[in-house]
Amino acid sequence: MFHLEDYNYPLPEERIAQTPATRRDRSKLLVMDRETGKLTHLRFYDIYDLIAPSDVLVINDTKVVPARLFGQKETGGKAEVLIIDFPGIGNHRPDQGECVCRCLIKTAKRPKPGATLLFGQNLKADILSFEDGIFTVRFLYRGTFEHILERIGHVPLPPYIQRSDDKKDRTAYQTVYAASKGAVAAPTAGFHFSKGLLEKLREKGVTIVAITLHVGYGTFSPVRVSDIRDHRMHSEWYSISRDAADKINASKKAGHRIVAVGTTAVRTLEYACDENQMIAAGHGHCDLFIYPGYRFNIVDAMLTNFHLPKSTLLMLVSAFSTRENLLNAYQTALEKKYRFYSYGDAMFIA
Repeated sequence: MFHLEDYNYPLPEERIAQTPATRRDRSKLLVMDRETGKLTHLRFYDIYDLIAPSDVLVINDTKVVPARLFGQKETGGKAEVLIIDFPGIGNHRPDQGECVCRCLIKTAKRPKPGATLLFGQNLKADILSFEDGIFTVRFLYRGTFEHILERIGHVPLPPYIQRSDDKKDRTAYQTVYAASKGAVAAPTAGFHFSKGLLEKLREKGVTIVAITLHVGYGTFSPVRVSDIRDHRMHSEWYSISRDAADKINASKKAGHRIVAVGTTAVRTLEYACDENQMIAAGHGHCDLFIYPGYRFNIVDAMLTNFHLPKSTLLMLVSAFSTRENLLNAYQTALEKKYRFYSYGDAMFIA
């Protein structure tokens, strides 16, 4: 169960969702019993009946930044830039008129340190260095960097969505509860919740708790080792408030379920668990890699989407049940024409 190929499965391209669902809470929902692997086919709004009033629903309120920029070199060649660490996270604050970020850059010929890229809105970028495929870039601008990105930046859709972003993606590639700016990839399991469904759950008595993990581009980075135990997880900034920790801990002590919305919430909760199996409030960088054999301390049930073959996300979900149960569920989902990946359908595992 530690070989990378153990987490491979065939996926026809037509099963990869290229556009969001017409209505968030009308997507398909595959329910799986984590012990037996038993499957049930529902619609996402049926989650109302699967969440008990005593449950705590933990959401990730990170907000995706329009972090993809299109510009040109001073020599005129086209340049595409993806900012992979957004300034303003933690203690990293942009100075007035400039900020330094790590970026991916796509050009016909790789730019060298000292080169300058030009964008609209009085924005330019000086290349400072290049290491391990990542550029360090100093952005120079007038005004506020965040406002400039809102005007000229593009939604950083995942590479498997083979189209340019459009105006609809500004809201569709975002949860309805997104609040804390800093992600360059969305916590997509949360896409399925509408404001109306969340309000119905609150009225039912469900406690909804927000934590933050700013999803980085590393979530799409392939595993490049044959033995998954040798993989090193990318690091992402997280924050858990004292109020959130207290609510989760009180529910856990009372024997109630903690239901995590998405693998990002799962990783954050498990990473923040202390030696007493309680959530520690605070912030920092989470680099927890969960794969089969891991013992879950906090999470009792999870909502998640369908993930890429050989990805760390697939390994995490396999650890929550079994690899055999999960791959069987994926095969069934393919046969039933479920939609996969970010804009696709959902699973509830409990």
